Amino acid sequence: MDHLGELKEFAQLHARGQGISERQVAAVLPRITNDEPGHPESWARVWTAEADRLASAGRPLDACRRYALARFPYHGDDDRREAQDNCVRSFDEWRRRRGIDRMVLNHPDGTFACWASGLDARRPRPLVLIMGGIVSVKEQWAPLLPRLARLGYAAVATEMPGVGENTLRYHADSWRLLPFLLDQLAGRARVTRTSVLGLSFSGHLALRAAAEDARIHSIHTVGAPVGGFFTDSDWWPQVPGITVDTLCRLTGAPDHDELRARLKDFALAPEVLRAVDVPVAYVVSSRDEIIPPTERQLLGSLLPHVRFKEFDDVHGSPAHLGAMRKWLIGSLLRARFTNRAGRTTSPAGPSGRIAAGHTGATGHTGATEAGGHPPRVPSAE
Repeated sequence: MDHLGELKEFAQLHARGQGISERQVAAVLPRITNDEPGHPESWARVWTAEADRLASAGRPLDACRRYALARFPYHGDDDRREAQDNCVRSFDEWRRRRGIDRMVLNHPDGTFACWASGLDARRPRPLVLIMGGIVSVKEQWAPLLPRLARLGYAAVATEMPGVGENTLRYHADSWRLLPFLLDQLAGRARVTRTSVLGLSFSGHLALRAAAEDARIHSIHTVGAPVGGFFTDSDWWPQVPGITVDTLCRLTGAPDHDELRARLKDFALAPEVLRAVDVPVAYVVSSRDEIIPPTERQLLGSLLPHVRFKEFDDVHGSPAHLGAMRKWLIGSLLRARFTNRAGRTTSPAGPSGRIAAGHTGATGHTGATEAGGHPPRVPSAE
């Protein structure tokens, strides 16, 4: 598949994830004939025009979603950089009366930004940290923050190194960004009860961080690479070109060969995975074109407390977004009443009983859920 074809295919996944209908996407894609910066029929220009129209109509969140597609997969040219800036500006306009705050944090290697709800120094709440993958910006996930706050969490959405407003370089030690962020949030959230909703490549960061940082209480991820993606030379030729090019951009690798050499250091060793002594909920897509099936086998054999949910779908399970989100939110709520070892704790006090309506994670190694129902929760869509 050529570059423009890949762009259009990936757009449908990310559009659905943001609530843009197939009909709306189908109305835009035929107008895009190339990906040449500055061309009026280019990817970035056409999506930006659609976003501008919605912004002028007083629909900043809908505009933000189109700007996010215009800057896809990364802001590497002037048109995409402008779309990236407009994506943030539009979300900033939408969020002001919705209980979402903006944070910009200085890190020794650069700066990054977050959107947050429910932070409170007087009554700190358990923390949910949301991070997308290598092509998704925090504005795609931040509309969930007020809903998580209503469920009793402090919730923060941020980005992987090199993505969106994050100016850090992506490398094998990028997992250290998570403990750094928890340090910054200490006092405004119960960071010792942190759950990470880490999509795709950020799930890899969360797993690595949890092996070192006992404040991470649970991990909930979709299609996270852990081993074979980074090392399997037989799998690599089928990885989409957009994924490879984006990784080159984020890591600073000058070419694909150098990228492969650098990625070998990202693979999580067996002793690291065995040290992840927290509940892990992992969504598997059976036709995943990015993540090899060996990742599930590796996690099932080494993680002490892992649950899998499989969908017959491609990477990110775009055709099952509703069911996937309900399962992830259900796993998040289950983990709220477990300790780091996956054993159930009581939300009611020291008696050890589970309050009615709450279900503790079993912690069975490699357990697969084929269709069980999670606790009744508000829709995450």
